[in-house]
Amino acid sequence: MSKEPLKTYAQLHIIQRFMHVSVRRLKIRLLRLWLSKACLLCDAAIIDEQPICEPCKLDLPWLQHGCQFCALPVPAGERSCHQCQQQLQPFRQAAAAWSYDFPVNTLISRFKYNSQWPYGRLLAQMLAEYLEFQYQEARLIRPDFLLAVPLANKRQRQRGYNQAQMIAQWLSRDLHIPLLYKAAQRIRYTSIQQGLTASQRHSNMRNAFRIVQPEQVAGQHIAIVDDVLTTGATCAALTRSLLAAGASRVDVYCLARTGFATG
Repeated sequence: MSKEPLKTYAQLHIIQRFMHVSVRRLKIRLLRLWLSKACLLCDAAIIDEQPICEPCKLDLPWLQHGCQFCALPVPAGERSCHQCQQQLQPFRQAAAAWSYDFPVNTLISRFKYNSQWPYGRLLAQMLAEYLEFQYQEARLIRPDFLLAVPLANKRQRQRGYNQAQMIAQWLSRDLHIPLLYKAAQRIRYTSIQQGLTASQRHSNMRNAFRIVQPEQVAGQHIAIVDDVLTTGATCAALTRSLLAAGASRVDVYCLARTGFATG
């Protein structure tokens, strides 16, 4: 038998293997190209589910030491802030992933006032990871329902969306906790809280909410969702309405906590 056909077969086999490996490598490169994206903070190329690189994620102002009741930043080793030692908020516990510092404050502002929703989605994803860790470590109790702080109809028409509702929807999807959509209503148009003192904020929010579907909250553990917790006046007002409607417990989940004193 001639050795020429064997040589041809061997060459063909080598070519086929080379083509198979080349096609496989091409597919991997195309997949990486398709999956690659830029970090929303530094524009570095990344291949990850979240559009943020690891260095930027680690550099965020994570809230390392917060009051166990209201999440106000406190010195290491302290469990509660001075205000909560004097008088507790009506909600049982507040959880926030970050201090309201750069760049989180800028990302929230762009999401809230400039409709740059990818920033809000990214922060909500990371907040969901943070909350899931708190559940696993038994630092938080998983609620029965989530409830976004409702906007007044006038302000929602002006803005076109409710940023707290969007955060709550993303958290509900990521944490698999049902969301109450129409249980609460803002019945009084209030002044913008920004720039007001703590006492002015509490006065501004008095009787601002009504629970329109009390049967949905009675006997339930509810977690209120908002973007930023400052004095807690808004969430406190909504909490009082929920407790009056029969809720068994109310917690507060926010992206960030300011260092604003609650007194």
